Amino acid sequence: MKEKSTVVYMLINTQAGKEREVVKEAKKFPGITEAKVVYGEYDVIIRIELNDFSILSETVTLIRKISGITKTVTLISA
Repeated sequence: MKEKSTVVYMLINTQAGKEREVVKEAKKFPGITEAKVVYGEYDVIIRIELNDFSILSETVTLIRKISGITKTVTLISA
């Protein structure tokens, strides 16, 4: 039986002009399936797919440490 993966989205605000740098750095982390600059209330959206839910906290913490990030909102899909 295939283990079900958890899909997580992070909505991110960055310092002005840091959007593309944040995307580039985020793509280096395992589990990141997409990272895109977006326009609107948030600057970047990241899609994370994890087979082990227990590493979610560690992954989110590492992403939040990327230089230029000012705020994150984490959404876990049902």
